[in-house]
Amino acid sequence: MSASALMNTYGERTTTLIKGEGAYLWDSEGNRYLDALSGIAVCGLGYNHPAVTKAITEQAEKLVHCSNLFLIEPQQALGQLLVTLSGMEKVFFSNSGAEANEAALKIARKFGQQKGIGEPEVITAENSFHGRTMATLSATGNPKIKAGFEPLVSGFTHVVYNDIDAIKCAATANTVAIMVEPVQGEGGVNVPADDYLNQLRTLCDENDWLLILDEIQTGNGRTGKFFAYQHNGILPDVVTTAKGLGNGVPIGACIAKGKAAEILQPGNHGSTFGGNPLVCNAALAATQTLVNENLIERAAALGIFFLEAFNAKLASSEKVKNIRGKGLMIGIELHRDCAELVGLAKAQNVLLNVTAGNTIRLLPPLIISNEQAQTIVDTVAKLIEEF
Repeated sequence: MSASALMNTYGERTTTLIKGEGAYLWDSEGNRYLDALSGIAVCGLGYNHPAVTKAITEQAEKLVHCSNLFLIEPQQALGQLLVTLSGMEKVFFSNSGAEANEAALKIARKFGQQKGIGEPEVITAENSFHGRTMATLSATGNPKIKAGFEPLVSGFTHVVYNDIDAIKCAATANTVAIMVEPVQGEGGVNVPADDYLNQLRTLCDENDWLLILDEIQTGNGRTGKFFAYQHNGILPDVVTTAKGLGNGVPIGACIAKGKAAEILQPGNHGSTFGGNPLVCNAALAATQTLVNENLIERAAALGIFFLEAFNAKLASSEKVKNIRGKGLMIGIELHRDCAELVGLAKAQNVLLNVTAGNTIRLLPPLIISNEQAQTIVDTVAKLIEEF
């Protein structure tokens, strides 16, 4: 079968994956891979999880889609569960993380307009990633992925991540919101100071700005809390999530509280497919499983294991610059670019990726066994030593 009919947006692809079970994937040649990437932080429950498969099957037999002009039972149930788990108040469902972030940015813009600010500005971080739509691309702090798509959407200022003073210096009378990732994923698994989010919350309260947290990658138990901001004991005004929410079905959510929860009114925003019965039932099953099987707490424990194990094997290595992470979001930064490690790991039947040029990014499923976790550690450490 030829891929010639597909746009070349992902580079050359030579492997066809055909099935998955738990933390493993199989290709068309019969090779089995241990997935240390979870489909880029999507399949936190691994592959073919019985609860999600059952939810999709049962819902497909009843109703796959109806418009949002009607109430949808799985959407209401999922919305209530997310509000309860997040401590927030209202949810808008989209089809992706980028769309969830678009909704958040529209909330920020309308919030500014309601305050009489004609050209609202949002402060975001350098090395951030918020999506590939025009607004989320403009919010993103990575010049490489913006190249060739100018003119971009105006109204965004980028500052150094994990630097409160940089935000204070960049703010203007038009500033209406701060938007950051609690841990930068695509930017290299950058973990900020423990009180960074607390300081952002205080700064937003002092200036009547919205605090928008992009938890597309950090949400749904990935860092050892359902949302990463819960490590800090704060609430944002808006939080976005997607990736792990549906364990593979395309769904995103923009969740808001207080003044931010009431800004979008009928006619302001919408989505034909957003929150349809099928995806919401799948996401409801996935989220309930995360909670009921204590997988969020397991992610926290496994995260400690990975950091301790990698430090024991690699801390003295001259090739390693830094080992960092939060829960099952681990970055191993080397002193030089290491993209070729992706292929070398695949040859050892482990799937991972490299981000920011020189950082091995590991995002294993929350359901991995201790033995599988050790296999990831041993394989990656050996590859680094031989690299």
